[in-house]
Amino acid sequence: MKRTWTIIGVRDVPSSFKWYQSLFGQPRTPPGHDYFGQILDTDGTVLLCLHRWGAHEHPSLTSPDEASPGNGLLLFFRVDDFGLALKRARALVTRFEAEPHVNPNTQTREFSLRDPDGYYVTINALSAPEGRRPAGRRPNKRSQPTKARGRVRKAREQRPRRRG
Repeated sequence: MKRTWTIIGVRDVPSSFKWYQSLFGQPRTPPGHDYFGQILDTDGTVLLCLHRWGAHEHPSLTSPDEASPGNGLLLFFRVDDFGLALKRARALVTRFEAEPHVNPNTQTREFSLRDPDGYYVTINALSAPEGRRPAGRRPNKRSQPTKARGRVRKAREQRPRRRG
């Protein structure tokens, strides 16, 4: 298995660390360093790394003045406690970038907010409520030209049937 470690530049690692722990409902712990910290899931999986701007000579983490923090980046987290995450998020910010709604692609609830450094953060429910599961992909017969539909039907009819 491969995993990514998303690292974002922040002005104040301990403060951002506390903010993300609050958002995820995690117990308060200090980051490993004042210039770097890892937000971990309960199983030790790295969810997000916070790196102080300019702490090392990483080309893309030199300064927030070189580019807008979060430009081209969407932090998208799927959570199994959406309702509680929503309450925690409302306690952290005065307004959301996107109020809770159902994502038409995942059929799950989500909302978006900005973190203290301006990163766009989306929180998405891990699963859809009962009765709102995404439908399986079925071919849209109307999108095929009439001739193609006939060819597809003929090909199916000519295939030898398997016996199980």
